[in-house]
Amino acid sequence: MNTPTFPTRRQCLQSASLGFGAVALDLLQNSPRARAEPLLPETAGLKALHYPPKAKQVIFCFMSGGVSHVDSFDPKPRLRELHGQPMPVKVERTQFNQNGNIMGSPFAFQNYGESGIPISDLFPHIGKVADELAVVRSLTSPVNEHAQGNFFMHTGFPFMGYPTAGAWCAYGLGSENENLPGYVVLQSGDATPPHGGIPLYSNGFLPARHQGSILLADQAEALRNIRPRDGARTQQQRLQFAKKLDREFLQQSGDDPQVEAAIQNYETAFRMQTSIPDLCDISGETEQTQRLYGLDSANPQLAAYGRQCLLARRLVERGVRFIELSCLPQTPGGGQAPNPWDQHGNLEQGHREMAHQVDQPISALIQDLRQRGLLEQTVIVWAGEFGRTPFSQGSNGRDHNPYGFSIWLAGAGVRGGTIYGNTDELGYHVVENRCEVYDLWATILQLLGVNHEKLTYRYGGRDFRLTDVHGKVLRDILA
Repeated sequence: MNTPTFPTRRQCLQSASLGFGAVALDLLQNSPRARAEPLLPETAGLKALHYPPKAKQVIFCFMSGGVSHVDSFDPKPRLRELHGQPMPVKVERTQFNQNGNIMGSPFAFQNYGESGIPISDLFPHIGKVADELAVVRSLTSPVNEHAQGNFFMHTGFPFMGYPTAGAWCAYGLGSENENLPGYVVLQSGDATPPHGGIPLYSNGFLPARHQGSILLADQAEALRNIRPRDGARTQQQRLQFAKKLDREFLQQSGDDPQVEAAIQNYETAFRMQTSIPDLCDISGETEQTQRLYGLDSANPQLAAYGRQCLLARRLVERGVRFIELSCLPQTPGGGQAPNPWDQHGNLEQGHREMAHQVDQPISALIQDLRQRGLLEQTVIVWAGEFGRTPFSQGSNGRDHNPYGFSIWLAGAGVRGGTIYGNTDELGYHVVENRCEVYDLWATILQLLGVNHEKLTYRYGGRDFRLTDVHGKVLRDILA
């Protein structure tokens, strides 16, 4: 006996009232009652979570250019003792091979919080929330160049064409708010994508709706053409006509998933016309909150990054799954825009300016999420694509070092006040608990309730995943 087949809910609603029933259903699903019931939204690629989740959302503070770990979260007193002397161990090839002698850190370190985590004076505000941090001092990368490093950090592969971590999270877990994209990238001021460009936020071979949507945090129109130009009535007529054509084409294609994904993109874009302006309107935020993030700062870079952090909190409140923040150049219109932490010369000044930009806003984000009860559902990742050498490039800069560098996590499911792994006494190579980018994303997915080996997508005859064929969960930093 043949089992009868029935049309899906979306197909039924698309065939009624030109698809507006589907829009109404999506709006209904976003009510607090509806959002509390299902374990995963209908839009999820996974049928169910593999573990009880500790986190629901991710904020990725990407420090493009490569923060010096020995000047931030991995103090090495030995460097000061040997300052100016030749390296006592073999020096690996660097990006420019213009290597000098050992360079002691120009920054002082002190222990913060009850955990006593040492943090340099670059980050006094982050030091105030040190007990929220799990600092990983033993991350490594197989690449030593910015574009490759950025792709590897974002996708697990050192070149374009693969889905970024944000796209994987949005695909696997679906969207909790159909009025907004599942993966949002915030930019502001003179911020530009890191080396590698827009493909760093790509959906790759995943359905198109999971690509990163770039919002310009400090622009009057955060997303171009988000407001109707010729009146609601004219737009409504166009939408009705477009939905009719979409429905006919979808039927002709035999319900092709790529066509369905495109239609979903159009529907999301329609709903974003009201949700994006409301998201970016911070006039309802108190003066105290805006000051906390540094929006009143005379430094335009700090104020701009602070606005990104504030919008990140507002995106968390609205259920966006993955949010990425972008650093700005050191000064308005300044150089090194794609990789502003990349100080091959004058590291002390460059790192001070970059740290001043992000230190207060990121600390405020952690405090604000905690105060609102949102840190318990959000995991924050702070990372660059690699670290920097313990020896100088020229007289006062540092070259790239992928052999051991520091990142940190905070928030839901993270064991705060923790240090994991270690580099040698010079901060050159990992000597304890070596880990890779695959391990970082395996850990993030674990916090989201996902087994990283089971979040796959078949493409070109192979099952791909964010962690490729690698990855172990860093359980020592989990609560």
